[in-house]
Amino acid sequence: MKQQYDQILVTPKPFVKWAGGKRQLIPIINQNLPESFGTYYEPFLGGGALLFHILTDKNGQKCSISDLNSDLVLAYTTIRDRIDSLIASLKNHEKNYQKNSESYYYSIRESNPRSEIEKTSRLIFLNRTCFNGLYRVNSKGKFNVPLGKYSNPNIVNEENLRAVSSILQSSRISIKCRDFEAVLRDAKKGDLIYFDPPYQPTSATANFTSYTNKDFTYDDLTRLAELCLKLDSRGCNVLLSNSDSKEVADIFAKNTWKITRIEANRSINSNSKKRTGHFELLIKNY
Repeated sequence: MKQQYDQILVTPKPFVKWAGGKRQLIPIINQNLPESFGTYYEPFLGGGALLFHILTDKNGQKCSISDLNSDLVLAYTTIRDRIDSLIASLKNHEKNYQKNSESYYYSIRESNPRSEIEKTSRLIFLNRTCFNGLYRVNSKGKFNVPLGKYSNPNIVNEENLRAVSSILQSSRISIKCRDFEAVLRDAKKGDLIYFDPPYQPTSATANFTSYTNKDFTYDDLTRLAELCLKLDSRGCNVLLSNSDSKEVADIFAKNTWKITRIEANRSINSNSKKRTGHFELLIKNY
């Protein structure tokens, strides 16, 4: 496996743009990782920026990654297991999109393919061509973002998809679709668990929790905080990202937690002037 990875000169990066993605914060998060740890757990996987950083940095790292969004988890396993068929399908989308971008985009948005290849291909295609690259579903679980204004979107991005496929093929990486609390069944002393849940809103208009058609509520945040305490008492390393909000700061105000306020841009705000000057919290127990 190592030999195959060495042949790939491209560093794998997130293959979808995801609300709350961590690519631009990797240098700061990296400084806040423990020097050594056992298995790496990430129960809100999203775009996987930190996962790819850790896998590139520590070839052979044992990882257990999961998300409640079944379409996203399917995308990871399809890229891992069926990369050639997926790339062929994306090339077909690209060709049709170039003929008539608007009608083709909305026909794919309305479609509901059955095959795993076509489901994943649709998710990546819509993510590459929709407004702001924003993944959002409505209460019925339907993707509802309009077409973006791109002259030449990178729909296939074959080099990166092959790099992602290669790095995910390690037998030391498991990918599951499950609720975040399930991590408690597996994590042991010395493991690292990174939580990057949908953020608590910092204002009435900042609420974005629709990654799945079940919102991440304040009750879920309370459930997450209780889980963090259980993991802490087990001797696990716990790292959490969330919004710079009073609710989050209050819930993690106990002695166990070290809270750092870090600057972060918001890549999905439709107004580019409002993408900077935001802060979020990095919370850890080590």
